[in-house]
Amino acid sequence: MVSFSRRAGPFKSRGSFRRAMRSPTVTFLGGVREIGGNKVLIEDGPDRILFDFGPSFSPRYEEFYVDYLQPRSASPAKDLLEFGLIPPLPGLYSAEALADADLAWEPPRVHGIFVSHAHADHAGYLHLVDPDIPVHVGAGTREMMEAIETSTMMRYGEHPYRIFHDRTPVRVGGIEVVPFPVDHSIPFAYGFLIRTSEGTVVYTGDFRHHGPRGEDTHAFFRAASEERPAVLITEGTRAGPDARQNLTEEGVRSGVDRILEKRPTLALACTYPRDVDRLLTLYAAAREAGRSLAVSARTAHLLETIAPRFGRHDLPVPGATDGLVVYHRKKKRYYTWEKPFLENAVDSDEVRAKGSRYLLALDLMHFPELIDLRPPRGTPFVHSMSEPFTEDDVDDRVMHNWLDHFGLSFHQMHASGHASASELYEIVRSVRASTVFPIHTEHPEAFRSEVPGVALAELGRPTPIRGPPAR
Repeated sequence: MVSFSRRAGPFKSRGSFRRAMRSPTVTFLGGVREIGGNKVLIEDGPDRILFDFGPSFSPRYEEFYVDYLQPRSASPAKDLLEFGLIPPLPGLYSAEALADADLAWEPPRVHGIFVSHAHADHAGYLHLVDPDIPVHVGAGTREMMEAIETSTMMRYGEHPYRIFHDRTPVRVGGIEVVPFPVDHSIPFAYGFLIRTSEGTVVYTGDFRHHGPRGEDTHAFFRAASEERPAVLITEGTRAGPDARQNLTEEGVRSGVDRILEKRPTLALACTYPRDVDRLLTLYAAAREAGRSLAVSARTAHLLETIAPRFGRHDLPVPGATDGLVVYHRKKKRYYTWEKPFLENAVDSDEVRAKGSRYLLALDLMHFPELIDLRPPRGTPFVHSMSEPFTEDDVDDRVMHNWLDHFGLSFHQMHASGHASASELYEIVRSVRASTVFPIHTEHPEAFRSEVPGVALAELGRPTPIRGPPAR
């Protein structure tokens, strides 16, 4: 049996997960002093619920796995457990994922997993989970996950998916979970009120309030405050040092408008393919300038899949909405899901010849298209993604090599998916929780001078939940 006290992993021992706890507890199995990787275990008597289960963006992962050096597909859990990159939690993983691992398979001992949203760092390890464990998601998130699985290599695994509804309680044993929609850089994001026998735990997931669904965030935190929670578990992505601009979505729109007003021959943009708010911003700016927004087939597939969740005409769909077209990349083979979007797509010859008609949204992986597009020198390139976290960010260097080679003009314009530090502290103070645990941050201690009742989460250590019983 492996002793985690002598391994590179941070978990002290498996025994800590086997202790029977009478009073409810919260255990942080990820997201501690790192961005992403949230794994929050709530136990109340015999009931155990996990909130989110994905990889982190911590440099720790890249200490062992990078580029083509990745966990083996035949034994993924074993390889991640070796370095403490996933928790050694009995009764969580599938027998297939645990192949040859020192952690033996056990029948499920987790009674449900609640997913706050479809970003990889919150849902990307679901494929390791035992297929008999229910996974609770919003209807929109489930549809996004299906679209992502169809059009990428991401797999979430087979599970009994349970669809929850806004503000409607879900009972798992003696624990009641109430999902509330929040504003984030991906649609259908949620925070949760978790009512235990000793008080309410509030788990925020990821949130902001400077996007188009900001009122959802405020409504969630008003409800959280009314609960007088025993524990608030909050994301703190932008706590501590943060040199990034704090634009709103309207600020991004204004910046793109200014660029397009100069009437360049062609304009390029790069954004997260699942940031639907940003796609809507780029689309509106393109239409105002008399242009069409050109997107990848993958983005088109996502938009078509989730469009019914939006009001009629609220989300543009290729083939059904004026001003939105699909860019046809040259490939040797096209997937079945791609083919319907390519029938009326525009190619590099069209965009190069009639560049003033288009705002082309490129992913970094699509940069080789620039060789065929041959954009005029000085063509604006709107980087509508987060600034790199470090100055030596590899993708950032590669991106600028391409931009410099073609003489493109770089413009940084991004509205974060997370509240700024000052906004974050103000919102967290308003909840008046007895204890506040900042996670999903590299600087949890930054909360201590700003928010009362802050405790620093410890990885793998069950912490009692103490407060007035939940209503």
